[in-house]
Amino acid sequence: MRTRVYVDAFNLFYGALRGTPYTWLDLDTLCRKLLQQANQIDHIHDCTAQVAARAGDQGQPQRQQLYLRALRTIPHLTITLGHFLSTDVRMPPVTPTGAIGATVLVRKTEQKGSDVNLATLLLKVGFQGLYDVAVVISNDTDLVLPIAIVEADLGKSVGVLRAHRKPNFRLRQCASFYKPIRAGVLGASQFAIALSDQQGSFTKPPSW
Repeated sequence: MRTRVYVDAFNLFYGALRGTPYTWLDLDTLCRKLLQQANQIDHIHDCTAQVAARAGDQGQPQRQQLYLRALRTIPHLTITLGHFLSTDVRMPPVTPTGAIGATVLVRKTEQKGSDVNLATLLLKVGFQGLYDVAVVISNDTDLVLPIAIVEADLGKSVGVLRAHRKPNFRLRQCASFYKPIRAGVLGASQFAIALSDQQGSFTKPPSW
């Protein structure tokens, strides 16, 4: 079965990878370990955004670029970029200060466009008839409708690989299959520490 994989990279990172030793993740190996042998993976679409440096972590953009470079060594993988926004806004504190209407200045960071890009590609490629099965790596309820459209209107199967510990029951109900991503398979799906591409050799960042 021709299979395409759609990865919500931020959802995967914050749901399954942050704070673990598994961030140097080979998405192709991960998918092959989790899917059936009948699933012939034609392409992987990684939907992400380029992060910005933070006051406490100036090296984050450089580490991410090395990881994106590692992903590009997978010949059948495409990276589609959204936007990463950082804005200063005033919000009420969790613990009230006593003053009515008091607010504090906080820095709000968020990525924009990844889920929309994923849904657009899922629908576009589905209507082009380029897959028999689609697999979504996410746990985002916003993807329920596009998944339902692909299944109901195109008659194609869409599976979800759950990127969070807590199940999303709406995704579970609409997906053809719904599987968790566990630590064991993450550990068994890591890139080699040293890799090479057309630019030369590079290695996994020490703190990644």
